[in-house]
Amino acid sequence: MSPAAERALAEAEARRAAARAEEAARPKEYQGPKGPEPTRYGDWEKNGIASDF
Repeated sequence: MSPAAERALAEAEARRAAARAEEAARPKEYQGPKGPEPTRYGDWEKNGIASDF
């Protein structure tokens, strides 16, 4: 594997670890949406359908 590919894999793992740490730091949400935050892209996404607001 090339050094650039190894760096890319290491960077991707670091981003995944940071995302997991951020998710674990958030307080538990009751009665909220399951899974990733539906407004994470600036619009609302549910079941693959996005609605702008």
